[in-house]
Parts: sequence; C-alpha cells; structure tokens
Amino acid sequence: MRTATLESKNAHPASPAAVRIGFIALNDAAPLIVAQEQGFFRREGVTVELRREVGWATIRDKIISGELDGAHALGAMVLGTTLGLNCRPTPCLTACVLNLNGNSITLSEGLWAAGVRDAATLREEIHRVRPGRVYVLGVVYPHSSHRIHLVEWLRAAGIHPDRDVRIVVVPPPQLFRNLAAGTIDGYCAGDPWNSLAVREKLGWTVATSHELSPGHPEKVFMVRSEFAERRHLEHLALVRALHEAARLCDDPSFRPDLARLLARREYLNVPERVIAAGLVGPYAHGHGRSSDATDFVVFHRQQANDPTAARAGWLIDHFARAGLISPGAGALPSDLGYRTFRSDLFHQALQRHTTTRHDEVHASLV
Repeated sequence: MRTATLESKNAHPASPAAVRIGFIALNDAAPLIVAQEQGFFRREGVTVELRREVGWATIRDKIISGELDGAHALGAMVLGTTLGLNCRPTPCLTACVLNLNGNSITLSEGLWAAGVRDAATLREEIHRVRPGRVYVLGVVYPHSSHRIHLVEWLRAAGIHPDRDVRIVVVPPPQLFRNLAAGTIDGYCAGDPWNSLAVREKLGWTVATSHELSPGHPEKVFMVRSEFAERRHLEHLALVRALHEAARLCDDPSFRPDLARLLARREYLNVPERVIAAGLVGPYAHGHGRSSDATDFVVFHRQQANDPTAARAGWLIDHFARAGLISPGAGALPSDLGYRTFRSDLFHQALQRHTTTRHDEVHASLV
C-alpha cells in the first residue's frame, strides 16, 4: 500500500515574492519537483517558482546574476562557482544534498559493434583506429562528478583522457540527440538520458557511478551565500521542505508515482517507462544486461541530505586527481569545504523543524 499519492495540481502562478529555483531535466531533480507538487514548500510558508533550464552553465550564470535564487545543481558547481572556475568568483553554498549516485557512462552501438565491451577493449579500439579517428565523449559540465567518473574510468584502463580521446561539454538533455546524430561516441550523464539511449537502442551503459564511486555526492540545492544570509529563515524552510521531499522520493512504494510525475511535459518530458528504469528498476544496461535500481540513485537513505565536509572533500580531492584544477592555480582555501557544504545550516533547519513541531504540540495541550 502506498504511503503517499500525488496531489492533483493546477499550474503554480508566478508571484513577485516567489523564490525562483532552476532545475535541469534529470531524474535527480525529483526532490525539488516533489516538494512543489506535494505542497512541502507551501507547508513551510514559502512560495516557489520552478524554472526548467537548458544546461548547467545557464544555472550557474543565473545564480551569479541573481536571476535565480536557488537551483538544482552539481555538487562540484558550488565549489567551482565559489572559486571562479570559468566564471566570476561568487560565494555559494549548499545546505542540502539532493542525492547520491545516479550517473552512468553510456557508449554508442557503433562501439559495441566494433567489439568494445569495457574500458580495456575501448583502449584496443582507440589504438586500432588512430591516427585516422579520435573518439569523442561527452560530459555535462567542465567541473563535475561526471568528468571525474569518466576520467578515472579511462585512466584505469590506460587511456589518456586528453590525448587518446576528446572530451566535450554538452548539456544533459542534448547528449542523447548528439549520440543519435553521431557527433559523440558516448557520454557520462545522469538519467533518464542513459536509459533513453538504451531504450532506443542507440547506446549501452558500460558502468554506473554507483559501481565506480558508491555514495558519491551528486546534486545539491545551491544558493548564493548572500541569499542564505539575507533570507536566512526562508532558506532554512526550503531545506526542510527538500529534506521531506527526499525522504518521500526514497520510498519504494512512491517511486512509480514519482516516475509518472517526472514524465510530465513541464518537467522531464520523457516517457514514464524510461524514467522508471532508474527509479523502480530493473536498470537496463543494454544487450541483455540489467541490474537492481535500489542504489542507482539515493535521495535520502545513507544520511544523503547532510552536506558534510567529507562530501565536499571527496569532490575537492577528485578535482585534483582528475586534473580539473590547474597546477598553477595555487593551494585551495583550507576552509573551502566548510564554507560551501554547510552541514551546520542543514542541522539548524531540521532543529528548527523539530522545535516548531514541539511548540505546536505544547500549545495544543495548554
């Protein structure tokens, strides 16, 4: 028996007082969408306007300019925007991780036909076709967990990510189209764009991020540090709503309804069965292989929502390992993780929720 059902809703009218929050069409935008649709934002006294954006650079630029107040964002983007990597340095933070895991490396059917089955056979294929051809692989953002996964997967097989292949940046919703057009030979991305390639028999999944880096921090709720200070109570209310939404997103009995919700035109606009692969399972890899979807993406379990310094540390460490920070950039600030991944604000939001509930109960008894 399902523990929750979706509320029937009309469109949310924009309000001058609304908090403007951007998202990308990905399964892991689910906590934001559920918080809106289930009324969790409204219950916390916050009016939210969700805006679907085309890519991560757009999200970053609109956060910097103030056109967006908050966003579904790459965990690595909070660090990169604060440091000014390919943008104007803008102090940002997250007080809520939206999910762990959720990415896959998908390769083209052309590579399968050429005999590629894993990174080792991809290396053999690269050596076979060069110097006449260089394979092109896509990632969603220059400084991202996706690039970390892809670079480390390539290097483990002796493939140099800068010499042996070409890595290009493509917005998540456009990766599938580029694979179909043959302009890229594979990509690392979040779902549903891997499952769509498998469903349409244009690609196959060679590895998931759960297999490569289990428990890695993926998407977060990102705001400018100035917003978190100036609208402190509102920010904490948003975190509480997202925490409750993430809990619901991890309820197995709710996952089929979640896939149906995300499939809607204003959200992912992708067939429900494609979205369900990464939420309900089985997660199809293509060519007869599938796996359980339980931990493919984790929204709440494993204390997923707490933006700990250790989770920031994972990203910072892997930035360096993957060569995503120039050696000439100098030492990173020692407190970077603590300034950007704000576990203290996360716990403050939850403590305020507990105290408020306690006060409500006490008042009802007086």
